[in-house]
This record gives sequence, C-alpha cells and structure tokens, in this order.
Amino acid sequence: MDETTIPFGEPELMRASAFQHYLDELAGTGAAAPVGPASLSPSLLADLQRFEHSPNGTEVVEVLAACLRHAQSVVVHCQTEGYVVPITVFPRQRLYHCPAEPEVYLMQRLAYLKVLRIEPAVLRPPGDPESALVAPAEHYHPIAPLLWAMAIDGARHELLPEIAGTACYRTAPGLDLQALPLNKLQRAVIRHMRLQPVSLRELAELLGSRDGAVRLLNALYLQSGLIISRALPASTADSWLATLGLRRRHG
Repeated sequence: MDETTIPFGEPELMRASAFQHYLDELAGTGAAAPVGPASLSPSLLADLQRFEHSPNGTEVVEVLAACLRHAQSVVVHCQTEGYVVPITVFPRQRLYHCPAEPEVYLMQRLAYLKVLRIEPAVLRPPGDPESALVAPAEHYHPIAPLLWAMAIDGARHELLPEIAGTACYRTAPGLDLQALPLNKLQRAVIRHMRLQPVSLRELAELLGSRDGAVRLLNALYLQSGLIISRALPASTADSWLATLGLRRRHG
C-alpha cells in the first residue's frame, strides 16, 4: 500500500518506513526500545518502562501522563498513518510543539496513534535563552486540549494506573475547563463531582457507560483536576449498605 501524501503546505515529516530503518539501526547498538536514552530522569525512565511490554504497546496518553508527573520535557515520536509526527512536551509551561497541524495529524487520528520512540527534548519552549533551539511560535500549542482529546477520544479504555483501584473521585477547586470541549452531560457531572465524591460505578451510572466514566476520570487527571480518596466516604458507604439491606429484605 502506498503511504499517504502530506497535504500541500505542511512541513515535511519523516516517513514511518524511514524512521523504522533508523530504529533498526539503533537495534544494532542495543538502543531500539521505545524508551530512549538514559538522559531521561531515572524516575521518568522507570515509569515509562512499565508500559514497554504492554500487550497494546506504549500508549500516548500513558507517556504524556508520565511526563507531566515528572515534569520532564521529552519528544514523543508518534506514527500516524504513514508518517511520524514528533510531539515535544513541555510540562512546566503546559505547552507542546508539533511541526504539523495538530487538527489534521493528531486530533483526527487519536485512536490510531502509536508511540515509536521517546527521547529527551531538543527544542526549547518560547522565551528560552537558547533562542536557536526555539521553534516558530505557531508550532507551539496549549497542552490542555490535546490531553483532554487523547483521554476522551483516544485508544485507552481503562483507568490510568495512578487513579485505578478502589477509590472515590472529586474535582479539584479552581479546575479551569473553559478551553475544553465538554458536552452538557459532562459539565453537569463535573459540577456534581465538585460537591459529592463518586465511585467509578456511580460515575458510570451518571454518564450512562463505564467507558465514558473511565475516559472522563483520565481526562480530569491529566488536567490536574482530580482529587482521589482511597477511603470510602460515609455517605457512599451508607448508601451502599442501605441498598444491600433493601436487597436482603426483598431476597
């Protein structure tokens, strides 16, 4: 099958076949794993290596979540159709750099993005003293909408490891969602979560599906907007016990 053609006016991207040849050459040096050089911080490196041997491969949302947690700038080489799109993430500035149009090469292909390689960032964010490594301003974008879209529409159908398990969830005070594309139901549920913690099961009932609940929790976590409680709140416990007692009386 012929590889897709880059739209006129877009910057030249490396073909996936050429990048794979580059990875094959690295394999000869023992450095072809998706997680790149040891110049990544040891904590981030250990975090990323958890995902290397996942049956589904390394997911973009897992990588971005890890980079945000460790506040290290990295470049994530993602395959999208026949090309490789490098996404450089700047956690401290809450920005990312993409040489191609994100709406065309990322947002429309979120469920199909494949992580090929993760390396320390070479580019610098806007305003950095090393101006020679700062790209044109139009290629930098706020990272919040990308993180939201990847969680809501991407390939991942399970909670991120950091928020999984028996827990209740609330939204954090001051969470800013103005720039994000929420539907009416999501907005209503988030307002509810500001006042009342919910379990995954309860959230699934509010949203009408477990998948929708998982995706919303992942999205809120990536916005640093989730408060997680591992202790079951009394109100939730009382409700559960009352329901259990009702079932027993009618059993």
